[in-house]
Amino acid sequence: MTSPRLVEHLRELTDNVDVILSDIWGVVHNGVVSFPQACEALQRFRARGGTVIMLTNSPRPADAVQLQLRELKIADDTYDAIVSSGDLTRNYVTAHAGQTVFQIGPERDGPTLDGLDIKTAPLRSADYIVCTGLVDDEVETAEDYRDLLLQARERNLTMICANPDIVVERGDRLIYCAGAIAELYRELGGDVIFYGKPHPPAYRRAIELAAGARGAATPIRRMLAIGDSVRTDLAGANGMDIDCLFVTRGIHSADFAGLHEVDPFTVTRLFGEAKPPFAITHDLAW
Repeated sequence: MTSPRLVEHLRELTDNVDVILSDIWGVVHNGVVSFPQACEALQRFRARGGTVIMLTNSPRPADAVQLQLRELKIADDTYDAIVSSGDLTRNYVTAHAGQTVFQIGPERDGPTLDGLDIKTAPLRSADYIVCTGLVDDEVETAEDYRDLLLQARERNLTMICANPDIVVERGDRLIYCAGAIAELYRELGGDVIFYGKPHPPAYRRAIELAAGARGAATPIRRMLAIGDSVRTDLAGANGMDIDCLFVTRGIHSADFAGLHEVDPFTVTRLFGEAKPPFAITHDLAW
């Protein structure tokens, strides 16, 4: 097993990289504040001719994600395009026009289905479920939805998970996401379709947008994925055979505390049986 490189600067990895597929939450912001040096790193990469596609498991469509980034003072020139789980979910809903939807999620995720010609229905009569998150993620866990999920399982309803993340940072805390509910539903025997990382459709869409931005397709070997989640970012990059720069300051920060060198034992402890990332950094910086 080849141990990952420990690096302090993105520029150490980009001589042979044309396209970066970057996670958002945990890499350029934590839901409360942005990380200026991470944003600068992506801007510097773009200034050298590189292309940056932001790849997020946010259940909101890309235009709503962009508004959130602007609110956090993340400039538009940090990236070329955004691929969101919300947009992929909207594609599914559009393709199933005429069916009724039971939605699980907070009011702030309303843009996920805004503007679509759909009908919502109570669980007892809906054709399928769209889960964008927990209604109150400040206090709830997936277990609060067990009874509802058992009812859904009895009806053999398919759940569309618009955010495969289990947890995400909000400031200095971890909160549960739609993926936590979806995984519990799978444990109960329910059928789940996931949209977002680590699943290939999200990456294929990001690669398409990169080709559009550059005017030609870019070989996988000249791409770099950046993320802070073993389960989504690393697994997704590995599934597409894209080198991954793993940012340790995110949701796994406690596991990486005090990491100064990487040996085979440490790699196994941190990444288990998964193929380790190409490189590791604490914070994204140019």
